[in-house]
Amino acid sequence: MTIKECIKKYSQELKNVTHIPAKEIEILIMFLLEKNVIWIHLNSHIEFTKEKELEKLVKKRATHYPLEYITNKVSFYGENFIIKENVLIPRPETEILVEKAFETLKQISNPKIVEVGTGSGIISVMLSKLLPELKIVAVDINDDALNLAKENAIKHNVKKQITFIKSDLLKEINGDFDMCISNPPYISDSYVLPHNVNFEPKNALFGGTIGDELLKNLIEEVSSKNIKYLYCEYGYDQRDSIKNYMKNFNVKSLEFYKDYSDFDRGFLIEFYNK
Repeated sequence: MTIKECIKKYSQELKNVTHIPAKEIEILIMFLLEKNVIWIHLNSHIEFTKEKELEKLVKKRATHYPLEYITNKVSFYGENFIIKENVLIPRPETEILVEKAFETLKQISNPKIVEVGTGSGIISVMLSKLLPELKIVAVDINDDALNLAKENAIKHNVKKQITFIKSDLLKEINGDFDMCISNPPYISDSYVLPHNVNFEPKNALFGGTIGDELLKNLIEEVSSKNIKYLYCEYGYDQRDSIKNYMKNFNVKSLEFYKDYSDFDRGFLIEFYNK
C-alpha cells in the first residue's frame, strides 16, 4: 500500500476524533518515517513499509489520546517543543500572553521575572529567546513538568537564563522580580472535560470549586512580594470575579484581553510600588 493509500484508509478511523483526519495521518507517517511534509507529498506514491506501526498509533489516537503525546512534539510561536505525558499541552492562545509580556519587558533594563506553573517551559523559553538579557525563575509543583521544561530550555539554548524550582505558587521563591507571568489552572472542579483533555494532568487544569481560587491566591502572593506586574491567563467567564477581587489591592492598572476566538483569555495587572 502506498503512502497516499494509507492516508486515505486510516483517516476514516479518525473522522470522529478530529476535524483534520487526513492531516493527522500524515503527521503520524512523518513521525514514523522521520520525514517532513514536503518529502511525504513528493513520495506519496511509494510503498509504505510501516503500516502495522501506523495502525497501532491510529488505534491509540482513536481513543482521543492526544496526538502531541504520541509524537512528543508541539509547535508554539513557530518553534518546535518537546511534550510528554503528565505535562499540559501548550495552546496557541498562550502566544498572546507571551506577546503581551514581551512588549512590557523589552522596555525594562535587564528584566527579571518569575513564571508560575511553567509546564513544558514554553513561556520561559520563548521569552528568553526574544530577550537574551532576561533572567527567569520558572516554578512548578510537577517534577515531570520541571524536567521537561529543562529539556526544552536546553533544546533552545536558553538554559543559562532560566532557574527551575519546585514550588507551590511563590511559596519557595524569594528575591526581586519585575513581573510574574502564569498560565495557571483555572477550570472549575466540576467542569466536564473534552475527551482528549482527560489525558492531561488534572493539577494543571482545575483551579478550585469555582475555578478562580488559585488565581486569586496567586494575585495575593504577587502583591505581597511587591512584584510590579502580573500577566496571567484566566477562564472566559471569570472577568467580573477578578475585577471585583482586584478592588482589595492597590492597583495602578488592570487590563483584560481576548484570544483568537474573541473569548476573554487573560489579564494584565500593574501594581503600585510599595
